[in-house]
Amino acid sequence: MSKEKQAGRSVRLLRVGELVRHAISECLSRGMVHDPALAGVSITVTGADVSPDLRNATIHVHPLGGTLGDKTREEVLDGLNRSAGFLRGQLGKSVAMKYVPKLKFQMDVSFDEAGKINALLSQSHVLRDLGGEEK
Repeated sequence: MSKEKQAGRSVRLLRVGELVRHAISECLSRGMVHDPALAGVSITVTGADVSPDLRNATIHVHPLGGTLGDKTREEVLDGLNRSAGFLRGQLGKSVAMKYVPKLKFQMDVSFDEAGKINALLSQSHVLRDLGGEEK
């Protein structure tokens, strides 16, 4: 496959992923999902990775503000995965696609990793080594 076709395919997948992300985010923000594990929880959809055949999508989510209240991440993920069929149906209504992908939800850990890196970079001995001032 030529580089132009590979680049075009990846751009296409990114575009489809963004459409899927936006549609799922809209459903969640409107409160269309009525699962007890999701009651009172605000969720941000940070991304959607669509498979090359467009039949599967992994939806990356993160709690809005970083907190889930009294619920665990596993409970929220279970609730989202239980609601995947409903969300898939809503996705089919809002996005015109040949195939509506099967949805799988996964917590986005990039925010947690960024927090760990910031904590490391703000340590006094690291600031000293970087030539910055200690806080």
